[in-house]
Amino acid sequence: MTDTGAARVRLDPEPSRDTVLDGGWWPHSTDLMVELPPLIAALSGRGEITHALLNSGDWDLPHERRLSAGRKGIRLGFYSSQPAGLITLMSDFGRDRFDLVVVPPSTDAAAAKSAMKSAADAKNSRRAPELLADLKTAKA
Repeated sequence: MTDTGAARVRLDPEPSRDTVLDGGWWPHSTDLMVELPPLIAALSGRGEITHALLNSGDWDLPHERRLSAGRKGIRLGFYSSQPAGLITLMSDFGRDRFDLVVVPPSTDAAAAKSAMKSAADAKNSRRAPELLADLKTAKA
């Protein structure tokens, strides 16, 4: 797991456009304005992040439209059509993108690490909602 600052993130070491997910992120809270900057810092060697697409129900209100991070800042888009538990980060005007499962902050450590490991596995064919459903089943 890559741990840059406070970000708890695990990435596929060789990202590809052929994979379903590029990794997993386990934020400490649902306050996006606090949680996103360390994630952006963790991805800094993989291109300049310019946009983040998020599910509006995953994050605390208010939903800001910009985050001051990087050279030019990051545009934030909140969409009900974005699958729950998925963040899509785009860098350098869409040339690269990262799809990360967002593990809920309240998830226990073992389950969170397992979900992030699966999400970062190039052989994984499950999407974010499926991985999160596995977490809910494990807690029941």
